[in-house]
Amino acid sequence: MSKKYAIGVDYGTQSGRAVLVDLTNGHEIADHVTPYPHGVIDERLPGSGKPLGHDWALQHPDDYLEVLRRSVPAVLREAGISPQDVIGLGIDFTACTMLPIDEQGTPLCFKPEWRDHPHGWVKLWKHHAAQEEADRLNAIAADRGERFLPRYGGKISSEWMIAKVWQILNEAPEVYEATDRFTEATDWVISQLTGAFVRNSCTAGYKSIWHKREGYPSPGFFGALDPRMANLTETKLRGDIVPLGTKAGELTPEMAALTGLAAGTAVAVGNVDAHAAVPAVGVVTEGKLVMAMGTSICHMLLGTEEVEVEGMCGVVEDGIIPGYLGYEAGQSAVGDIFEWFVEEGVPAYVKEAAEREGVGVHQWLTDRASRYKPGQTGLIALDWWNGNRSVLVDTNLTGVVVGYSLLTKPEELYRTLLEATAFGTRTIIDAFHGSGVPVREVYACGGLPQRNPLLMQIYADVTNREIKVADSKQTPAVGAAMFGAVAAGSAKGGYDSIVDAARAMARVREETFKPIPENVAVYERLYREYRELHDYFGRGANDVMKRLKTLKDEASHSS
Repeated sequence: MSKKYAIGVDYGTQSGRAVLVDLTNGHEIADHVTPYPHGVIDERLPGSGKPLGHDWALQHPDDYLEVLRRSVPAVLREAGISPQDVIGLGIDFTACTMLPIDEQGTPLCFKPEWRDHPHGWVKLWKHHAAQEEADRLNAIAADRGERFLPRYGGKISSEWMIAKVWQILNEAPEVYEATDRFTEATDWVISQLTGAFVRNSCTAGYKSIWHKREGYPSPGFFGALDPRMANLTETKLRGDIVPLGTKAGELTPEMAALTGLAAGTAVAVGNVDAHAAVPAVGVVTEGKLVMAMGTSICHMLLGTEEVEVEGMCGVVEDGIIPGYLGYEAGQSAVGDIFEWFVEEGVPAYVKEAAEREGVGVHQWLTDRASRYKPGQTGLIALDWWNGNRSVLVDTNLTGVVVGYSLLTKPEELYRTLLEATAFGTRTIIDAFHGSGVPVREVYACGGLPQRNPLLMQIYADVTNREIKVADSKQTPAVGAAMFGAVAAGSAKGGYDSIVDAARAMARVREETFKPIPENVAVYERLYREYRELHDYFGRGANDVMKRLKTLKDEASHSS
């Protein structure tokens, strides 16, 4: 019998990637990246050039299909295998990345009458322009004593489905009316592949306030937000919600022609990028924290009891691994902060020196930053360049650096920013651990852990835990492929559960990062300072960040 494979398609913020995976051992046979032709649309709409408001972030749905057109045939070509030997397909996606569609499943922005309307487009996960709606939603939910609120750390994010839907209703009721369903982009792509529309338990639970036992919040709650939304969940959010690994359907003949795969190939329901990575590092039991580290960090943990944890992004039954409660927390900027510093904060001499030495600026800074001992820079920072997701759940918080002097060097600040993100993760681990959700082991995946050993050593020292690193460079895509293999089932050469798939396919590196006791001792002292600043600026003692933001908005609107 010929070898069997699955394909995982990982949809990121700037590009999509297809990975062809060997089902016997999880090895990646081929991968291909398609940059999104339209990228992130955050200044003006394509075509009309219509300007977008502050904090907007949109995408073009056809960019997602372009990934299927280009990357899937490319991995088949590179591997030289028969399409018949690919038994399953799974995808993972950024979330909440949502779009309005009509009765035929067509995105509104594909239609001439809505093409020039910003609200007809995909709202990317980092679209933050629904903050006002999120604030009002949280106040109304708290007033009503809604039971769902503590499950999300006491606050629903402006990044999530309901706040974005409400923004559309408030600013463009005509778009709201024209919408048959609001869907996660991951579910929309699956509907295009199979011709069947289903919602996955992961995005429904984490991003749309759905609970396996209790369903969505009541019509009374939605009516309290706006009477026009009272029946939102049975109309525009309707659709069966099924656990991860469920077979959504089979590849249609049209999509087979588009991708080069065989019609009838099993397709798993959609998933979220970070969550798909958990089984790919072999985590299918409780007590193990998985950090998906990239531009931001998503922290995921499995538990057996539902408890309240401050600032968690959600606890969802079947949300990560069927049969467990999946806890999620996160930091909204990590790699993004390091990138910002390299692009906006580094003097020209650093770039010139890196060029002379034939290394990238990140590498140049990392080499020099690693020569400093913990505490030696005299600096400490708060990692809130893109707000705080956990534990404070507040996008209006901003960054802080304390301890500058006339002798401060760029590499010292770079190290301080690395440390700040580690302190943010430590805050999240402390919140879980202190609430009775144990964190015994830590795993890391994504681009950062494999590129930056200094960063990972700092995380091990700050958290005082050994960190294991994924062997794959494309962990979410491998996880998506594993779910594709589960959708196919063992009869077709796949697996009957994600636990079985993980046993055969998950891989971590042999080399781990272990805490260094003398570093742990210094970081313990620095972490106490971080928490002082964190609580002072983040818990209302000094709202200077918000006052500055207000002044900035006033000045921007008057100019």
